[in-house]
Amino acid sequence: MDIFERLRQNPGPLGQFADYGEGYYVFPQLKGEIGPEMEFQGKKVITWSINDYLGLANHPEVRKADADAAAQYGMAYPMGARAMSGQTDYHAQLEVELAEFVQKEAAYLMNFGYQGMVSTIDALVSKNDVIVYDIDSHACIVDGVRLHMGKRFTFQHNDMESLEKNLKRAQRITEQTGGGILVITEGVFGMRGMQGKLKEICDLKSTYDFRLLVDDAHGFGTLGQTGAGAGEEQGCQDQIDVYFSTFAKSMAGFGAFIAGDKDIIRVLKYNLRSQIFAKSLTMPMVIGGLKRLDLIRKNPELKNKLWSNVNKIQKGLKDRGFNLGDSNTCVTPIYLEGTPIEATVLAREMREVYGIFISVVVYPVIPKGMIIFRIIPTASHTDEHIEYTLNSFAEIKDKLAAGYYTKIAHDLDIDFTQY
Repeated sequence: MDIFERLRQNPGPLGQFADYGEGYYVFPQLKGEIGPEMEFQGKKVITWSINDYLGLANHPEVRKADADAAAQYGMAYPMGARAMSGQTDYHAQLEVELAEFVQKEAAYLMNFGYQGMVSTIDALVSKNDVIVYDIDSHACIVDGVRLHMGKRFTFQHNDMESLEKNLKRAQRITEQTGGGILVITEGVFGMRGMQGKLKEICDLKSTYDFRLLVDDAHGFGTLGQTGAGAGEEQGCQDQIDVYFSTFAKSMAGFGAFIAGDKDIIRVLKYNLRSQIFAKSLTMPMVIGGLKRLDLIRKNPELKNKLWSNVNKIQKGLKDRGFNLGDSNTCVTPIYLEGTPIEATVLAREMREVYGIFISVVVYPVIPKGMIIFRIIPTASHTDEHIEYTLNSFAEIKDKLAAGYYTKIAHDLDIDFTQY
């Protein structure tokens, strides 16, 4: 079959929703300054889908640092890859400060989180090594593992018995190949909100010989006494061998970094293909990153306000009978039953009638058969935003129970078999 014809016939698990949802549910346009209130299709909405945890996106000091750096250096400087012509004192300074913040010897900046994780996995392992990773890992981990030329196994989500079973399998293989074992998990699973069981995994190091790579994109800045992440929260930060996080959440920007032992980070910086063959991170993000990190360090009240909001909205939703699963982080998933189309009907009413913008999460972002409304509280949300949202959810609960949204969904002229 012709390649293009195959793509037309099978547009993929998300592509199948394009005709129904593009521009509204998929690729929606939120306008205005990033914050708890933005504009969607000409209407003001309360936004619960922005990962600006600490409210730094529009912090005046952050905006000024970004603008001043752009005015001084533009968006091109430094030109070229870090290894060739893109190194600056600011890049090195940010790496030193990030390493200190997450309690590691050294750190290395990367342009983007997704590509950075893929490249980190690729650089860490050889064909003789075995990867064991949580089955619910983010797509960037899954794609990184796909590059691995050796064996790889998944363990059931946060299931230590399953992890041990696969460590034993991995151990038998590495005894033959002479390789090592890399365990990969997340500090916070970004869709369902559970912390990875980092402490329990680290405890297994006394029995099994492995290294641990943790993607802490949602934990950095939100968890731990200082904000150093899930490892600090669980008292095992020193046992995480390679710590990874992005700037796309608490740092309200783009880019990423890895941190760990100085000699290992040095080796990785010379072997990360996504960085060696890519342009250096631009100065506005590097200088702006220094400002963001400084604000996180010096203003613990930002994290305190975030958690105050998290606790209020999560308690309020639970009190109103909504299922939030096992979330023990800022990520607030609301589990729903039914088809994705039914969920989108509900989401449309939330946006059009109540002026509340929340995202519908379906496969392949989460496992098949599961539907989630994901709420991301931030330090910028007010008590009024929270109370209004909780009251709105209380109003839709009776409609959910009565099958109101199911009836509307089935009245639509859509072939439900494909969903």
